[in-house]
Amino acid sequence: MLSKTGLLTTTTALAPIVWGTTYIVAAELLPPDRPLLAALLRSLPAGLLLLLLVRRLPRGSWWWRSAVLGVLNIGLFFALLFVAAYRLPGGVAATVGAVQPLLVALFASRWIGERLTGRKLAAGVAGLAGVGLLVLQAQARLDALGVAAALGGAVAMAAGVVLTKKWGTPDTLLAATSWQLVAGGLFLLPVALLVEGPPPALTGVNLAGYAYLGVIGTALAYCLWFRGLHRLPASSTALLGLLSPVVAAAAGWLLAGQSLSPGQCLGAAMVLATLVLAGPAGHRRATAAAVRPHDVLGRSVSPR
Repeated sequence: MLSKTGLLTTTTALAPIVWGTTYIVAAELLPPDRPLLAALLRSLPAGLLLLLLVRRLPRGSWWWRSAVLGVLNIGLFFALLFVAAYRLPGGVAATVGAVQPLLVALFASRWIGERLTGRKLAAGVAGLAGVGLLVLQAQARLDALGVAAALGGAVAMAAGVVLTKKWGTPDTLLAATSWQLVAGGLFLLPVALLVEGPPPALTGVNLAGYAYLGVIGTALAYCLWFRGLHRLPASSTALLGLLSPVVAAAAGWLLAGQSLSPGQCLGAAMVLATLVLAGPAGHRRATAAAVRPHDVLGRSVSPR
């Protein structure tokens, strides 16, 4: 039977597992060459839906904090993620993005006092190496703008992860998630219109793809992600993001007929081994103080 920490880690891991399907959905269901539209329709409708459910607005300093977190975690990250996905092979984009756990460990040591241990660094390097084996191909091409976008997205998300941990949750998790999604979507709206112009006519297949990314891949996944992030060490949570390229490779194999070489299988095994070794047993003590009873909306029921 899973411990509380193990169960929390498992539910948090569902978020990057769902995110791993983004590449196959974008390739098969979305219109081509519209990365900013994809980022916008993934974030703003989901944020407005959650906001209608919770009916809560930020107060005090959380107006600007929600804007900062929304740009880092959602607006900037989504835009750069889709730009990299359109300009690079999925393997290259995923490998560059896999540097995020190392960045989170570094930022967390500076901003929130999480100890930068050799174990964390080793886990980040091992995970990065595993993702590299999993997704990099000999014919992979490098596009300078695509690589820069992937790196920028990793930096933005890493900073957002640590600041989310630093600032905590002012209200319910659903409310805080909705604020970030709306802020990120509003940031993207004028940028998408200026750069890409009005959206094209969308087919039923396109709408289904956007609905999946918005409801499942964003609203649900980010609620689980932020819940885990607030209650687990930031560096340990970031390592779970390595599941995304593993799932992306598996989805390509199962749904798009892509083959997996022995080296890719070895890379997947390395990533999974890294997650097991750096998993709940490795951070249970650090988590114990952070885990408090919460109600179904994520509010802490213990005294502040």
